[in-house]
Amino acid sequence: MKLNSTVALTLILLVSMVAAGLISASWGTALGREALKGITQPDTRPTNNKAGGQTGAARREGLTVLPENTIITNVKARMNGSAAKGSKVSPPEPPAAKAPIVQGAVPQFPLTTKSQDVVLEVKSARQQGELFVLAVSLRNEGQQPVQFVYDALTITDEKGQTLKATTDGLPAELPASSGAFPGTISIPATSLEGVKNVALSLSSYPDKQLQLQLPNVPIVR
Repeated sequence: MKLNSTVALTLILLVSMVAAGLISASWGTALGREALKGITQPDTRPTNNKAGGQTGAARREGLTVLPENTIITNVKARMNGSAAKGSKVSPPEPPAAKAPIVQGAVPQFPLTTKSQDVVLEVKSARQQGELFVLAVSLRNEGQQPVQFVYDALTITDEKGQTLKATTDGLPAELPASSGAFPGTISIPATSLEGVKNVALSLSSYPDKQLQLQLPNVPIVR
């Protein structure tokens, strides 16, 4: 039985088309696989969430938490309009420390005492050779003259011990309304070893109604 030439040609064309389709499909599949090499599906397993949480925690560790007092100060400053944009509000400065009070400070010359209208003043103290010399003065602001006997001058140290002393230049009688009469009181330096201050006491003569006293005269060396 002989095939019709038209049928044979049709069969040849169908076989050629099927073969061409198979070849094209194979080639396209190969190209697609080659293009998708190195591309993988994202890993959405729970372990990745833990890793991400650790990364987030690490990032949060870098943050600086401001103290509550600083935040409140900044807010109040901005509300009052005293802080410009981008400026920093400095914390209030602590109060300045007060200087300590020195106890037992050495009295400064001149030292003055007054009884009734008579004034005794110790102007300075210094050591001259074997003597410790006090420069003093007496003046009478009253209307009556006053007499003194300087043998009655008493000088004592901190322990109450009486020290020997001599006077020079002081008058036996102070006239009424007089100016200052200068003089000196000399004490042997050997009797002042370890002594820091002395006390002076002088009374009027003969009634002793007038009492001049200076309790803390420093011994300056």
